[in-house]
Amino acid sequence: MRLQRHQLPGLARNIVKALIDAREIELAEGGTAREVERDIESVLSHYLDQVDQSMTKARELTQQRGLHQGEFGRIKSMAAEQLGIKVGDEALDYVLDQLNEMLMRSAHVDEVYAADHQLRVRMRPFILAEAELEGQVEAEVRGKLKHVQEGTRTWEIEYARIKDEIRRRRGS
Repeated sequence: MRLQRHQLPGLARNIVKALIDAREIELAEGGTAREVERDIESVLSHYLDQVDQSMTKARELTQQRGLHQGEFGRIKSMAAEQLGIKVGDEALDYVLDQLNEMLMRSAHVDEVYAADHQLRVRMRPFILAEAELEGQVEAEVRGKLKHVQEGTRTWEIEYARIKDEIRRRRGS
C-alpha cells in the first residue's frame, strides 16, 4: 500500500464524509467532521512514520551487513515486524484495523453504528484509490531508475527528485 503524506487530508475527508453520509458514525455533541478527519490523518501519519522507520532500519542493516540489494525487501519486512506493523499485502488490512480501533475510541465520535467489517468495506475503496494513484507515480519513477541500485543514497536522492518532477507534471 503506497500512500504519501500529501494525500492524507483528502483521504481523511472522503472517508469521514462517506461514514457520516451512510450514517455509520455519529459525531460527538458539538464535534465536527474535521476533528474526526484529524484523528484519521493521525492514524495514517503514524503508520507512515513507522514505515519510514522500518525502511531506515532495513537500509542500515543491508549496508552494515553488506547484503545484496535483493535482500532489501525481506529485511524491510523483518524491520516492520519488529515495529509491530504490517507492510506489503497485509498493510491495507492492518491500517483498516487501526482506523476501526480509532473510530471506536475517538472522543470525536459519539456512536459507531456499523460493524467492523462494514466500516472496512466503506473505507477500503478510498484508501485503494489513493494508493493506486501513488502506485502509478511509483511505477513511473522506478521505470526511470532501473540503472540505480535500490536502497543506496543515490537511489534515495534520484527517487525523490524524479518523484517531485512527476508530481509537478501531473499537478498533484
